[in-house]
Amino acid sequence: MMLEAYAAGKRDEIHTDVLLKARQACYKARDAFYSCLEMQSDKKPTEIGSVGLLYPTECKRSRDEYVMNCRASWVKHFDRQYCKTKRTQRLLDDRETRRGIMELFGSVV
Repeated sequence: MMLEAYAAGKRDEIHTDVLLKARQACYKARDAFYSCLEMQSDKKPTEIGSVGLLYPTECKRSRDEYVMNCRASWVKHFDRQYCKTKRTQRLLDDRETRRGIMELFGSVV
């Protein structure tokens, strides 16, 4: 009953942050932030984002732009997605390194 009353009052409200132009601005800010992370990957991360994402101070301005242009739930989702991708890539890189070493020792023994 309460949910129906709430939904009836919000029926005509348009969420402008999910419209095409707002989504495009969000994606552009997101991509700028993550490309900054990739370019500054040699720097020590000192800032903390959502879901434990660490980033260097040099990317603070692009992070602020990203947070300002995207819904908080989207920022959290994209940060999780980025961390998961990086973790998977690190595991795959580790596995490749180990496999290379094992092949070397396997041929010697």
